Amino acid sequence: MSYISGARFVADEQVRIASTKMDGIGPKKAIQVRYRLGISGNIKIKELTKYQIDQIEQMIGQDHVVHWELKRGERADIERLISISCYRGIRHQDGLPLRGQRTHTNARTCRKLIRK
Repeated sequence: MSYISGARFVADEQVRIASTKMDGIGPKKAIQVRYRLGISGNIKIKELTKYQIDQIEQMIGQDHVVHWELKRGERADIERLISISCYRGIRHQDGLPLRGQRTHTNARTCRKLIRK
């Protein structure tokens, strides 16, 4: 098992599939990174050299917002909504659905903490 940019990769997966497991990297970005580095999509993670893994990590770190940075940005957006006390911020704070969903009979997982 290897780690690239904080994401764990299974050794038997192909590079094109494994790279999409990273938060912030989808199929299109995975293809772009592989193409720029000249890595075949059918090669498996365990067949990559240490140099190729370092290249992948370096390119992803330079060009894309991934993993911890992405989660930190999402959390900062939520904190901003809470601090300005807008409707969505209040719903986040109370643990309720944000986008107009029904709460009378549904949203049980959101309301679980409130009922107790």
